Amino acid sequence: MLSHYELPALKWYQYLGVVDLTENPNSRSRLEGLDLARYLAFVGMVIVNFKIAMGAEGEQSLLGLLTSSLEGRAAATFVVLAGLGLGLAAGKRLTQTVGVTIKRAAFLLVIGLLNMTVFDADILHYYAFYFLFGVLLLPLTSRWLKPAMVGKNLAFVTMILTLNYDAGWNWDDFTYAGFWTPTGFVRNLLFNGWHPVIPWLGFLLFGVVLSRQALSERRVQWILLMVGCLTIATAQALSTYLKSIATSVDVELVELVSTEPIPPMPLYFLAGVGAACTIVGFCLLVENALKKVGCLDVLIPAGRQTLTLYIAHILIGMGTLEAMGLLGGQTLSQSVLASVTFCAAATVYAFFWAKAFKRGPIEALMRKLAG
Repeated sequence: MLSHYELPALKWYQYLGVVDLTENPNSRSRLEGLDLARYLAFVGMVIVNFKIAMGAEGEQSLLGLLTSSLEGRAAATFVVLAGLGLGLAAGKRLTQTVGVTIKRAAFLLVIGLLNMTVFDADILHYYAFYFLFGVLLLPLTSRWLKPAMVGKNLAFVTMILTLNYDAGWNWDDFTYAGFWTPTGFVRNLLFNGWHPVIPWLGFLLFGVVLSRQALSERRVQWILLMVGCLTIATAQALSTYLKSIATSVDVELVELVSTEPIPPMPLYFLAGVGAACTIVGFCLLVENALKKVGCLDVLIPAGRQTLTLYIAHILIGMGTLEAMGLLGGQTLSQSVLASVTFCAAATVYAFFWAKAFKRGPIEALMRKLAG
């Protein structure tokens, strides 16, 4: 609830067109389709990470094409869903959300940096800064957030043309020198890390914009699904066409029109947004049907424990693979089988954990420490 002093300020921002107190049309009831979307995004991230860890990249097959299509898209969908959750949580409790989110960002930064000691491709410490910057931009209307997303992408293009994107990287073994130095950390965080704030913060802002739509309406869900598919197709078609032109001019220009996540160029961002819209629209559309047959109740507990399961897929999942000698030199089929096995076990665990506890272990710890 806003205080006497905060409400007039917000009304003044509303008058200026910077914030709209009535912009979120969603009801306060939980959209369980979003939990399903988180679950699917988590499964996609596990498939991608196990594939890389097990050295199963580069296979030219239908399975290789399908798994490659998840690279960068699953993680982008995860970030969009984080922004969507942030926007829905805010509602009209803007000040309370800002305070809690800043504390949770600090929590994610600590566990993310701890995770970096065992997993170089950690995304949690990036999340900390997505939330930190995102919550400060939360009062802005969608009219202001949309150009902010475009600006992030234009800024990245400018940076990659003027700065050394390869700085710190050894691309042979994907190690990053100097990460724990101030210069290396900031460079990795903002520019050339696995999920740099510029332009990845745009995914979180897009999620905030989505949270202000009438997501419970079937019309909106169908629009998300169709627009998402069209956006993916457009990004891929544009990339293919522009690559053919770039190749004839300078082969190094090909990266500028790629939809690959490294480096994250504008067409990749477009494809990532399209993937998120497709997954969110699809999951919201099938929510009721899956609930009627009982599938939703089995899957969504895992979708509500993705922080715990993300840590578990590194410490337990990859730890088990290492103990079995399966890191590196494995086939794509083996990596997918390992991914599916872990996700099935995680789903069963989350289902029974939810019978006894409201939140996952790490989610409960974060709530206790950060509110």
